Amino acid sequence: MTSSVLQTVPLGFQWPTADPFLFCVHHLDHYPAANDQLGPAASLAGRSLGQDFDGIDGWRMYHGQVVPGFPAHPHRGFETITYVRQGLVDHSDSLGAAARYGRGDVQWMTAGSGIVHAEMFPLLDRDLPNTAELFQIWINLPAADKMVDAHFSMLWDHDIPRHIVTDDQGRAVEVTVIAGLIGTQQPPSPPPASWASRVDADVAIWHIVMEAGTRFTLPAAADAQTNRTLYVFAGERLHIDDEPIAASTGAVVDCTRDIVLTADDSTEILMLQGRPLGEPVAQYGPFVMNTRAEIQQAFDDYQRTQFGGWPWDRDDPVHGLDGARFARHADGNVERALPV
Repeated sequence: MTSSVLQTVPLGFQWPTADPFLFCVHHLDHYPAANDQLGPAASLAGRSLGQDFDGIDGWRMYHGQVVPGFPAHPHRGFETITYVRQGLVDHSDSLGAAARYGRGDVQWMTAGSGIVHAEMFPLLDRDLPNTAELFQIWINLPAADKMVDAHFSMLWDHDIPRHIVTDDQGRAVEVTVIAGLIGTQQPPSPPPASWASRVDADVAIWHIVMEAGTRFTLPAAADAQTNRTLYVFAGERLHIDDEPIAASTGAVVDCTRDIVLTADDSTEILMLQGRPLGEPVAQYGPFVMNTRAEIQQAFDDYQRTQFGGWPWDRDDPVHGLDGARFARHADGNVERALPV
């Protein structure tokens, strides 16, 4: 039988993706204790503030000057899926909406016709380190839906299903199901305009955690045209069927057949899959459209309207010392997460 592994790629800071996905990055920052401004209680000397991606001392400020993160910036034409495993993210946007989420939560934001938002990583613990870990994934919008109204949906940790398989020795495999059906575990619905909202798009986003020595059968995808990539980001070695895959490796696999995963040691995998849109992609920075003319129109519209303006008094808002997770939408509706 031919190998089920079609291609492997090393994982750097930004991971390669396949249609319908545009971008994936795994942020893992071991921030120190916090100061009274919710930033790191440490010297920032020697860092390229505003563009700090070097990972000095195991953490980055990114584009933040005081609080780490990404101050106000625009998007159009695609969606961001932010899955936060550790730490918190403070969201603020040009619609006046705000959120604080993390500790297993997912924000699924449809940029659509245009939005400006900030994503800051507030550090709340003044006595202990503040580790932050999150994935940000970009998924394309079909041409017909690129100009829908912007909004976001929250998938709170307590609403996200886990598919757990235990072997006869009590060792477990746990799959966090952010998108796509596995077994009887159906996650909350994606936003209505999302490519992932279409059953025939076969989109799945699964975080797979395998204890040492466990085996897990990854079921075949529903559509033979589906792109499926396994990102092995933690652990020493995984076997895909009989082929060894080292850590920090992305493996594009045959989606048409069941695949047996075997973990030599404790292993973590992010799986992204979906049927490709098969549409032309024109991208420039934060704008993803189908033609260069549409990219130019996005710049013109942003310069003219600022996608609704910026209603905040700073470009890097944070939401106070309270660790409670919430979302306040543009229509005034407020959601609150259950405590972890």
